[in-house]
Amino acid sequence: MREHARDESGDGVRTTVAIITHNRRESLIRTLDRLQALPERPPLLVVDNGSTDGTAEAVRNHPSGAQLLSPGHNTGAVGRTLAARHAHTPYVAFSDDDSWWEPGALKTAAALFDSYPRLGLLAARTVVQPGGCEDPVNALLAGSPLPPRTDVPGTPVLGFLGCAVVARRSAFLEAGGYQGLLFLGGEETLLAYDLTAAGWGVVYEPSLISHHDPAPGERPGRKVALRRNSLLTAWLRRPLPVALRATAGLVNDWGRGRPGAGRALREILVRLPSALRQRRKLPGWVEDQIRLVESRAARGGPL
Repeated sequence: MREHARDESGDGVRTTVAIITHNRRESLIRTLDRLQALPERPPLLVVDNGSTDGTAEAVRNHPSGAQLLSPGHNTGAVGRTLAARHAHTPYVAFSDDDSWWEPGALKTAAALFDSYPRLGLLAARTVVQPGGCEDPVNALLAGSPLPPRTDVPGTPVLGFLGCAVVARRSAFLEAGGYQGLLFLGGEETLLAYDLTAAGWGVVYEPSLISHHDPAPGERPGRKVALRRNSLLTAWLRRPLPVALRATAGLVNDWGRGRPGAGRALREILVRLPSALRQRRKLPGWVEDQIRLVESRAARGGPL
């Protein structure tokens, strides 16, 4: 196990980097190499979501000394919650096996959390590699219509990229972390709702930089998962008329033979009883913020 160096402010040992991975050994090793080289020297925690390509052995042999968690099956985004529970630092930075942090970003994040006690989650500016271009989500987050808060930095948002955020561990766990019902695909929205409802600030802070080097092409089933989880999130937290309208829209698309609509509908029906058991209405002021974001998106503006 490598020894974690403490910088002058101690930020490196107060932020754990948590990574979820599934059958992407080579990409994960490259990510661990980059994270190991950070000046903050953060502890690294890898959740192997049931890989069969030798990922676990590669992590154990990697010089970073990353801690390995092996739940034995693919937990999806819940692996991030598992990692947060095992972390021993007040802050947790989340990466995927194809994303990593800019040197100094974790130190900046820790300083912001120290300065703003109601800050729950920081969404970073994401730079897409290998070209170094801006991820389009940056402009969406920067243009959020939500009113600024005096008790947190940055721009308040109700969404983020799960592989490019730093969270206050206590706030993340208090909000329940990621919902297992959603698995993967737009699962960040529900967490943003729950953190906001609990009074925590969820903000976009462009001074934090995360790098992302995704595999080319669209992931199979991604669009279906996004639509499924958007509707499940409505049933979990939104007013009944909102959930019913969204459901009717999906049923209508299925009737018209729209690609993916039938699969999304089937996957929702299987999960709907569980969603109804876990349904919890958001405070009215949070719903007002959601409607503001949706209104801006409907007009073609940023989120």
